[in-house]
Amino acid sequence: MKGTQAILPMQSAKVIDLNADPCRILVGDSLKILEEFPDKVFQCCITSPPYWGLRDYGIEGQVGAEMDVNDYIGHLVKVFQEVRRTLRNDGTLWLNIGDSYTSGGRTWRQKDSKNKGREMDYRPPTPKGLKPKDLIGVPWKLAFALQEDGWYLRSDIIWYKPNCQPESVKDRPTRAHEYLFLFSKTEKGYVYNYEAILESTKEGNGKKNRRTVWAINTNGFKGDHFAVFPPSLVEPCMLAGSNEGSMVLDPFFGTGTVGEVAIRKKRNCVGIELKPEYAEIAIKRLKSVTPELF
Repeated sequence: MKGTQAILPMQSAKVIDLNADPCRILVGDSLKILEEFPDKVFQCCITSPPYWGLRDYGIEGQVGAEMDVNDYIGHLVKVFQEVRRTLRNDGTLWLNIGDSYTSGGRTWRQKDSKNKGREMDYRPPTPKGLKPKDLIGVPWKLAFALQEDGWYLRSDIIWYKPNCQPESVKDRPTRAHEYLFLFSKTEKGYVYNYEAILESTKEGNGKKNRRTVWAINTNGFKGDHFAVFPPSLVEPCMLAGSNEGSMVLDPFFGTGTVGEVAIRKKRNCVGIELKPEYAEIAIKRLKSVTPELF
């Protein structure tokens, strides 16, 4: 049956045919749903979990709202343990994660007219061992925790955002980058199609291996979501980390960028999203960009 459908997790991931649709969206807690999946299903996982202490998505159980950054890291390690189990032996994980600063003792954050997701009625306290105004180093804390848990950390990629959001700070540079980590499940034999993402030489007369700094603009989105994965960031991950016809996973699906790119690049996709409203946005989005599949 063609199409994209959202189903409740307990309907259940054990009994559905994950290959039945170009993109299957499961609504619920990513860890609980992943536990329902069989081993070695997906060739690639591309995802961007909610960042710690930066957004309030207004739903119980949301990742990123933990009051202790170590609880946040521990939660994601458990999720990615299940991701690793469900990846094929040739599988890779492409993980985009942003950093944050300590709250400086503030317990809330005021509304921002340019980014309404910044308004929060809670703020985590300053982590033990850090000081007010410290950069926390969340991406590397998570990367090292995943490495210790058994993942092979193959590359750190700088996502440079030329159109980054301005900041009013006067005591440090404006942050214009995030991290994208490439992990593999095994030491050797994982899929990395380097030829699919070669970049042009400076002279424009040939191709060279993709470097670790990717200049990619952020994308606006007309919908009730505060942080949208740009397709141009997802595409090279998918081309390098999977083959046509394979299964791609995003356990933090949001508005469905990974699903959109998967369909365009002739992959199947499974997305997991905690917030039903975002899953509905994803379905409408995928229908609008690929109406021929519905």
